[in-house]
Amino acid sequence: MARPKTLHTCTECGASSSKWQGQCPGCGLWNTLVETVAEPASGTRFVPVAGEAGGARVVTLASVDAREEARTPTGIDELDRVLGGGIVRGGVVLLGGDPGIGKSTLLMQAGARVAAVASVLYVSGEESAQQIALRAQRLQVDAERLHLLTEIRLESILAHLQERKPALAVIDSIQTVYSDALTSAPGSVAQVRECAAQLTRYAKQSGTAIVLVGHVTKEGALAGPRVLEHIVDTVLYFEGDTHSSYRLVRAIKNRFGAANELGVFGMTERGLKPISNPSALFLAGHAKPVPGTSVLATLEGTRPLLIELQALVDTAYGSAPRRVSVGLENNRLALLLAVLHRHAGIATGDQEVYINAVGGMRVSEPAADLPVLLAIVSSLKNRPLPAGLIAFGEVGLAGEVRPVQRGQDRLREAAKLGFSRALLPKANVAKPAVPGIEAIGVERLEDALEAAWRN
Repeated sequence: MARPKTLHTCTECGASSSKWQGQCPGCGLWNTLVETVAEPASGTRFVPVAGEAGGARVVTLASVDAREEARTPTGIDELDRVLGGGIVRGGVVLLGGDPGIGKSTLLMQAGARVAAVASVLYVSGEESAQQIALRAQRLQVDAERLHLLTEIRLESILAHLQERKPALAVIDSIQTVYSDALTSAPGSVAQVRECAAQLTRYAKQSGTAIVLVGHVTKEGALAGPRVLEHIVDTVLYFEGDTHSSYRLVRAIKNRFGAANELGVFGMTERGLKPISNPSALFLAGHAKPVPGTSVLATLEGTRPLLIELQALVDTAYGSAPRRVSVGLENNRLALLLAVLHRHAGIATGDQEVYINAVGGMRVSEPAADLPVLLAIVSSLKNRPLPAGLIAFGEVGLAGEVRPVQRGQDRLREAAKLGFSRALLPKANVAKPAVPGIEAIGVERLEDALEAAWRN
């Protein structure tokens, strides 16, 4: 028997090479080529013929009925927030996350609630029916109407979907599904791409909403070809610390809603519980103000959140002081320290600087610049910021404090949690004022540092 021919395929762009290379010849990325079995050519070639344009017809964009898609709520408020209001008919969702973080748990809870109003089929390729039944019993979900199929063969899955025509189908997981049309093993680039494309095609033709569970690599990215994220309508990432009971679901892509939305859950013995007030979760709640802490009013999608930032500035005993940032961009920290020295006259060249966002949050927006600098100065001078103060604002290289989006929503969230003062860019001070909180607008970094400790 002849040995099957192998190719090395890029997981990012899909380009192939007859032998392994460190750099992909297509996209130029490094260490993205994986060995796959070469699929035999079909032997047919498409030749376009005049007058055979296919079943689709060309229309003008103005003639298309642009109506909002009907949504089916999952019954879990935080998940509905991330999805944009619920599950869309014919939509395909890809949910990725680390092993054991709670992907199957969340989808079983959501599937059981949706099954109360519509038909749901849960397809498992990783666990037996007995294992899934034990989880349902532990979670105490109503599984009377939740249909289960343990299968990894794509053709069989599609046959069951066409027979039952469920409103929602969960495929757990896409890396275990294989198609008879391909000879490569389940989880290979070709199998994942083909199976996802076939399931997406069925969803669009039948109107069944499909949720695909995806594995992640050790770097935290979704395993398989990057085209998988382009095929689906929504990409969700399940994040969380294994040492913490809190989980975050973040929307990276959403064709039917806002991207970068955030859902917060708490892991309990009976599954994942939505946390309706996550701002209180990310605030440490000190008995009295301590040096090196500040509170940031940030935005995650459309949701305002309050996050405590902590800074520790200590004398450096080596020739190269360390700058460590957890939850914030490390290069941004180096930039802010240079601005602090140049425009406020506060040098940290002989100090080690450590920054941390409480609760395992990752903050990427520049609105964190001002509270980060306040926390650094507070730790350096061993002088706590006044109680009840929050801050937000981008700091430019010229020392100016730039405005950020949706300042009023940030102030309302701070006032709701009892904060009385806010240090913010002057351009964000709008009228009417938010009741219960004093907005202090500043234009320069040196003005902000002076106003922060002003009584």
